Amino acid sequence: MTEPYGREGLPLEQARLQILEALQPTGLSEMVPLSVALGRITAGAVQAAAAVPGFRASIMDGYAIAGSEQPQPGARWRLVGVSAAGAPFGARLEGGEAVRILTGAVVPEGSERVLPQELMAAQGDQLELLKPCGPNPWIRSPQEEAAPGQELVAAGQRLGVAELGRLASCGVRELSVMRRPRIGLLISGDELLPPGEVRGPGQIWESNSALLSALLQRLGYAVAQQRVVVDQPEPLRQALQELAADCDVVVSTGGVSAGDSDWIRPLVEELGQVRFWKLFLKPGRPFAWGQVAGVPFFGLPGNPVAAAITALQLLWPALQKLEGAEPEPLPRLKVRLEAALRRGAGRPELARAQLVVAPDGGLWARVEGSQASSRIGSLSGADLLLEIPAELGALEAGTELWAQLLRLPLL
Repeated sequence: MTEPYGREGLPLEQARLQILEALQPTGLSEMVPLSVALGRITAGAVQAAAAVPGFRASIMDGYAIAGSEQPQPGARWRLVGVSAAGAPFGARLEGGEAVRILTGAVVPEGSERVLPQELMAAQGDQLELLKPCGPNPWIRSPQEEAAPGQELVAAGQRLGVAELGRLASCGVRELSVMRRPRIGLLISGDELLPPGEVRGPGQIWESNSALLSALLQRLGYAVAQQRVVVDQPEPLRQALQELAADCDVVVSTGGVSAGDSDWIRPLVEELGQVRFWKLFLKPGRPFAWGQVAGVPFFGLPGNPVAAAITALQLLWPALQKLEGAEPEPLPRLKVRLEAALRRGAGRPELARAQLVVAPDGGLWARVEGSQASSRIGSLSGADLLLEIPAELGALEAGTELWAQLLRLPLL
């Protein structure tokens, strides 16, 4: 095929834009219990069915007193009962009455104020205020968390820890979420051997399936089907057809360059279309994007680090869009190189680095070992992808660069 972007390939941002513009969400949804909804995308808005907590609740252990006036030290009340969480005091408080109340318990009718227990003295059924109490009534509103009909989560929202907790507190047990795209993974190579088997001459243990499956799992997606196939046209053609028939996305590694045994790209052209191949990026130049039998196709490089980097940069945003979410890029921050970095100018690079926070709060990037795209060890412990512009060659210590942060949010 022709190379519309020249020998160097398509710049990363243009590649991402082209892919996202070509994709539409699958639009498929399913009901799931709250217990397995973490990280899922809501298929519709969820409203509160009732007020939460639904009653006036005490914010602390203390005493609920009759009336609403702010009392002064020396004021006295008669204790007439207890209001505990789940066991309310069942009557209305009249003038001069009070009840012992525990955190989260219902504040009885007739009371507009809870007094902290450390300000009080109780003897028998007599209660006295010893110290000034201040204006805070220490009562939680019946609608503090939610009012009836209030939107708890919007449609198309990714559910985090906080959202799940809030939904549970509002009585939601299950909800409709977008179905995650089914991913078919094809690993090709004559030299590949399952881990644990005895290697022959020139053979290597196959690692891309473990690496990519784990990366996708970390991002919230699972590989639905997987094939490891030799570099021969017929078995590769069959694998591509079977994965396209059963999956929403087909992902391959290797076989998309221009070597004698690189069959994936011509087979995708035969079965569908290659929109572009080659990225102006290091690592990751041999990358192909298109479709097989109408199913989106991502041809990742064969080298494992390049496969992981291009999956993060291009496959992950695409999966988010297919799922029905607005793709969220990795957060970026500025850092300085802790030590000089040798490289040759020519292609933009995403270098793996560790984030170091100096005592003065400065952010530094530590690059250790070879950055070769075949060395998986360069990914180990990486917090950052350093964005090194194409025109920069060797970099001095202290050079300031943008970096992508490889840390997912907790909440």
